[in-house]
Amino acid sequence: AVLWDFGGVMTESPFLAFSRFEKERGLPADFLRGINRRNHDHNAWARFERSELSPDQFDEAFAAETRLAGFEVRGLDVIDLLYGELRPAMITALKACKHHFANACVTNNVNAGPGRGFERDPERTAVWKGVLELFDVVIESSRIGVRKPEPRFYEQACEQLGILASQAVYLDDLGTNLRPARAMGMHTIKVKEPGLAIAELESVLGIRLT
Repeated sequence: AVLWDFGGVMTESPFLAFSRFEKERGLPADFLRGINRRNHDHNAWARFERSELSPDQFDEAFAAETRLAGFEVRGLDVIDLLYGELRPAMITALKACKHHFANACVTNNVNAGPGRGFERDPERTAVWKGVLELFDVVIESSRIGVRKPEPRFYEQACEQLGILASQAVYLDDLGTNLRPARAMGMHTIKVKEPGLAIAELESVLGIRLT
């Protein structure tokens, strides 16, 4: 099976939107990423990805965390930064993989609430749903109450696909998410530039994906 992260793999990295937001607001560079690295398993972001907080609760909790760091940012403003442009080359690679392997979307995501995130744009919503339908399995942190890099997240992915970890190739843009998967026996690929990641995946799988 091939396991694909969504944001930063199937789409452009949300960190690009974070950077643009920081410049527009006059915030220090990497301010938002720094907030999310603090107390990374129990901060507002982690709890929201496990659906332990409602959107309104996350809005308040994230504002409190950023205020303590010197610059208040509302959580609901950050939610809208998560939905980057799709990467056509990655979608083409996914379609090619479907002829030979099971494919799972394995994503830390949030329940943004009605009318937020990509649901603000009905046309984009339809396109995203079409891409998600290409996967055999979609595993979302906000639905299962576990998030990457918690080992149980990867165990659930393997269980739903009916595979051993050693039978999986996993693509993610964050090394912190790849490390536990690699320790379990998965072949991991860090996605920085789509073309390079696809070439590495072709080498691992032994098939053309372009």
